[in-house]
Amino acid sequence: MTRLIDPPLEKLSMIMSEMGNMATDCISLAVDSYLKGENTTNKVYELSCAMRNKYFEVEDIIFEMLLKYQPVADDFRFIRSSTEISYTFSRLGRYAYDITQVRDLFGDISECKNTALEEISEKVKHIIKEAVLSFAELDVRKAVKIQEDEDFIDRIYRERLPELIASNNIKCALAEALLLRYLERIGDHAMFMSDAINYIVTGKHKPSEKRIASHTKNNNV
Repeated sequence: MTRLIDPPLEKLSMIMSEMGNMATDCISLAVDSYLKGENTTNKVYELSCAMRNKYFEVEDIIFEMLLKYQPVADDFRFIRSSTEISYTFSRLGRYAYDITQVRDLFGDISECKNTALEEISEKVKHIIKEAVLSFAELDVRKAVKIQEDEDFIDRIYRERLPELIASNNIKCALAEALLLRYLERIGDHAMFMSDAINYIVTGKHKPSEKRIASHTKNNNV
């Protein structure tokens, strides 16, 4: 039987899915603007603004649901987490736009070596896609894997910064340090999303392996 709250919940899920796809595209375009020398600033800016507008739309839907209905615990966890995740999506758009501004600021950086950036950017694009899928499917296993991937990003970030400090090419070092910082922050946001997904599914933040396994087993029955 369809509940009164179900249609707005479905609309909320649809908007969140749209935001997730936009965030994935935004990050990919931004990284390409730096690594491939493509001018994606306008596209990224438009996507970033669109995600910001959708964030406000999510807020309006959630406010209406809380006023009109009395969400049960499962619904409330989804609603609350949607607020947090939609804001995270909007922040990803902002970081993506900041990345495009680095190339505009520094000009031609074709001389710079980007091995570490290429490695970390591929991992960042991967975990954003996994975070979007994890939310769409409410898959706690994917959420846990995101946290492991974020540790990899942090490690590369920590290892690379001392090398940049010792570099004689100030222009390349500064540009890469900015990119690494933005990508590291994007990874942090992906991990925050994974924690929110765990909360939706299990009712706990960062639940134990036993609790996750129990939930997965029940879903497979």
